[in-house]
Amino acid sequence: MRSISIQRAFQGLGVLSAVGVLVACGTLQSTPPAPLKAATGASLPNCEALASKLQLPNTRIESAASVVAGAVMQGDKAVPAHCLVKGRMHERKGSDGRDYAIGFEMRLPVAWNGRFYYQGNGGLDGSVQPALGALGGGPLTGALMQGFAVISSDAGHSGPQTTVFGLEPQARLDYGYQAVEKLTPMAKQLIAGAYGKGPDRSYIGGCSNGGRHAMVAAARVGEQYDGYLVGAPGYRLPYAALAQIWGAQQWAPLATPGATVKNPLNPNGTLPDLASAFTSQERQTVAKAIADKCDALDGAKDGMVQATQACQAAFNVKTDVATCTGERNGACLTTAQKDVVARVFGGAHTADGQRIYASFPYDTGVAGANWGTWKFVDSLIRDPLALSTIFSVPPAPLKPLEENVTQRLAMFSVTNDTYRESGWSLMTPPGEANPANMTALRARGAKVVMYHGVSDAIFSADDTRQWVERLNRVNANPGSDFARYFPVPGMNHCSMGPAADQFDLLGPLVQWVEQGVAPHAVVASVRGAGNAGGVNTELPADWSPKRTRPLCAYPTVATYKGSGSLEDASNFSCK
Repeated sequence: MRSISIQRAFQGLGVLSAVGVLVACGTLQSTPPAPLKAATGASLPNCEALASKLQLPNTRIESAASVVAGAVMQGDKAVPAHCLVKGRMHERKGSDGRDYAIGFEMRLPVAWNGRFYYQGNGGLDGSVQPALGALGGGPLTGALMQGFAVISSDAGHSGPQTTVFGLEPQARLDYGYQAVEKLTPMAKQLIAGAYGKGPDRSYIGGCSNGGRHAMVAAARVGEQYDGYLVGAPGYRLPYAALAQIWGAQQWAPLATPGATVKNPLNPNGTLPDLASAFTSQERQTVAKAIADKCDALDGAKDGMVQATQACQAAFNVKTDVATCTGERNGACLTTAQKDVVARVFGGAHTADGQRIYASFPYDTGVAGANWGTWKFVDSLIRDPLALSTIFSVPPAPLKPLEENVTQRLAMFSVTNDTYRESGWSLMTPPGEANPANMTALRARGAKVVMYHGVSDAIFSADDTRQWVERLNRVNANPGSDFARYFPVPGMNHCSMGPAADQFDLLGPLVQWVEQGVAPHAVVASVRGAGNAGGVNTELPADWSPKRTRPLCAYPTVATYKGSGSLEDASNFSCK
């Protein structure tokens, strides 16, 4: 992609927003598929009548209630008037004797734009999050705000079932991919019954496990959606979780013997204090060393490393961080610490060298609190739960610091008479290692927009980048006319870290799908004092609270033009 001046593109489009600005890319290497026909809207005639009017297969509508404009807010903006529909699909008695169903809510705008958005939620699901289709860190907008009909679900199990649903074969399948497959046609029928027409265009998106849901949908039900908004996707979630266990085992020998911290999931329990192996102050030291080596590679010393790939070649933790000659004091790392940091960032592997998961890029967000939580706390509680109950056949408990990762890795591909799909099969997009199956989706005119925090500690930005590169190698993305990836420097898992984490990529995705205008850059904002979406407390004190930066489509990099304020995106270009 050639360099494009952000400022010039803004002027040409006549559009400037605090949340996001689309810039067109003009150097495709082949003729892309024609845009899909744009959606046309409709009005909702009656909300409350839907509860009795709608008769949908395997579905019970529990309620339909009007929500007036302003009753729900996003940031400082009122969400328009809409109808809130709540229901349950496929209610059943599980093989474990528990009652299961796919709980959902749909929010139907009174003034509908003709589009449907499936909101993929994060973590292990288990609760129906408000169907707002929220976008970016500290969201100021969302799919509902923009006029979409939006669905959200619990993926087939309730909160109290979160620790056990993976033992029930159908519940783990619903979580993996079948809830999306079942909800999608029902939601489209519900929309048709409400407005007198179905959606003209359909989109699916989310971050973390929600990003995984979107990638799995692209591979399994590609005909159902026209646009896929994929954030920090855990599309190889079993391997990422096992990498966390492996990582915990690397940190443990460096931790303070006998030191413990509270278990956030058990008020009466404690966990080994793995954070003592690589303290917050030591992570700040490493972050500073990364900035010292890499910050200026994009032309500006501004505390943000935009040239991520160049930084990986430039930075070496063993030579660019001071080595402790005496006691640890936070300003240096011991040789043993450097060895472990290098191993963890290099990616998990078995004792015989088999790779388990991707490498992680060095970035200043290593100092973020979220980074530490994932590496030192969640690796001991959340990841072991998922590994033992959902991804393994047969399910089997584990002690993270004692687990044989080679043996656990083998359990991901096993099936038996009870669990007829492996953990790998139910969680990952078919063909993810060689995504040639995306060519049919591309030919139809569908599009994929991906984003990932470079300092994500649980799902690696390298993994997402490598998926796009595999897509390119099989010629399923010529000229980046089907999928584009936007790394977010400094950002941890889905938000936070020293980053500009407030942005909207849904609007650009819609323009790409329905108008053929490919996104090259989107303006992102930091969330400083007074931000309506909530303040990011991890921003450096010397940054403007309203700093903006372009998020550039990989492989281009936000590069300073040499003059103008370092706080303004218009003084950077993607090249």
